[in-house]
Amino acid sequence: MSRGKRKQPAGDALERAAAYGQRFRGASRPLHPSADASALRRLFDVGLPEAGREPAAVLEDLIAAAEPGLVGNTDPRFFAWVMGSSHPAGVAADWLTSIWGQNAALYQTSPAAAIAEEVTATWLLELLDLPRASSIGFTTGATMAAFICLAAARGEVLRRAGHDFDADGLQGAPGVAVLVSEDAHASNFAALRFLGFGARNITRLPADSEGMLDVAALAAALAASRGPVIVVCQAGQINTGAFDRFDAIADLAAARGAWLHVDGAFGLWARAVPELKALASGAERADSWAVDGHKWLQMPYDSGFAIVRDADAHRRAMDISASYLSESPRDGRNPTHYNPELSRRARGFAAWMMIQVLGRQGVAAIVRRHCECAALIAARCRSVEGIEVLNRVRLNQVVLSFRGREDDDRSADALTERMAEALNATGRYFLRTAEWKGRRVLRVSLIADGTDRAIAEDLADAIETAWRTIRSTKLETTPTRR
Repeated sequence: MSRGKRKQPAGDALERAAAYGQRFRGASRPLHPSADASALRRLFDVGLPEAGREPAAVLEDLIAAAEPGLVGNTDPRFFAWVMGSSHPAGVAADWLTSIWGQNAALYQTSPAAAIAEEVTATWLLELLDLPRASSIGFTTGATMAAFICLAAARGEVLRRAGHDFDADGLQGAPGVAVLVSEDAHASNFAALRFLGFGARNITRLPADSEGMLDVAALAAALAASRGPVIVVCQAGQINTGAFDRFDAIADLAAARGAWLHVDGAFGLWARAVPELKALASGAERADSWAVDGHKWLQMPYDSGFAIVRDADAHRRAMDISASYLSESPRDGRNPTHYNPELSRRARGFAAWMMIQVLGRQGVAAIVRRHCECAALIAARCRSVEGIEVLNRVRLNQVVLSFRGREDDDRSADALTERMAEALNATGRYFLRTAEWKGRRVLRVSLIADGTDRAIAEDLADAIETAWRTIRSTKLETTPTRR
């Protein structure tokens, strides 16, 4: 039989996966998983085989085991967390990334992967309007991006203080003061812990009702600090979507010689929208920025960007050197200079694809649409007695609480939980509650590509209907006061 005539088992599995992927993304799927942990363990735990099995058959078993435990992250009615919806175009590029099987550590291990990142980095700096000489590490997400940026910060502020971190590490290093809002995202505290900063090294500064860093408190903390300082602020507070006052913070950081890092996982994308850019005005003055690709760029997961103004500081922090990792003057950018992984997937292909598919106007249109949808939901909710909108809706986040006329905060928390349960019970939405400023709130996050005005109106209708039902039931069961 001539070569190419016989279908290989692995090739059959690839064809089936591609066909299944098209069906899966084209069909209506449950938003909520249908199996619990015990059921999923039974489905997955089919035993360790003695001999290998046909890939296509194993693929079918994998699909059957996984589907009951899948969550509708890609659905336009998924509002629980700020995730994004893995645009099919990015998924297609991600498939190719796996098919090509490139190790994107070095230019020489994959020139295509290296140049894709090199070119895409310039586009990202244009989209976000950040200093064009900045370096970018393509990493797994905003948590690792924060780790990379703060590693560069740690090394650089110690270098300025006369300590050679590369030679001596943290042994004998002067203490580094880290100043961060009490309402910063948990990933920042995790990254700092990974880098050797303990709780007593970190000063948690007060934040206002929107989660914005108290500038006066920062000024006082900077004045009281001695030695190297790192300041962490944020573009897009995870609950409210609020932005810190970057110009004022940058002035203080510059006067003190502090490194300023911006957690811009989703909020920094506001800089890609002309009428929203002012929200993040001054953020360009920072020293580093952590951004997610899987959020408003709608990339598949395993996509984040660590952006550092000082490329030398970035490279010093991420250096991996060995004689066999050779370089040539003719080589392009080495991806491993900007992230801590030596073996890694080629993340630049999907980023290149999504920027080309969306373009500057497409990215702006998605961000703009979601912000408009959030404003619509907030306006509708404010018009209903007993529904409180707890944040100024400037981006894509809406924070809701529900209470009757005489409810205290504890009763309101219980009603808010009931509202989440009622909306999720319809099977048409995926929502979760959170703790915010000591209260249980329903947080609505709008960031899936397909979420539009019609879906926002539908959710607002559902919130109003569910609230009227719960409120009327509560009134019927509440004893009459005498």
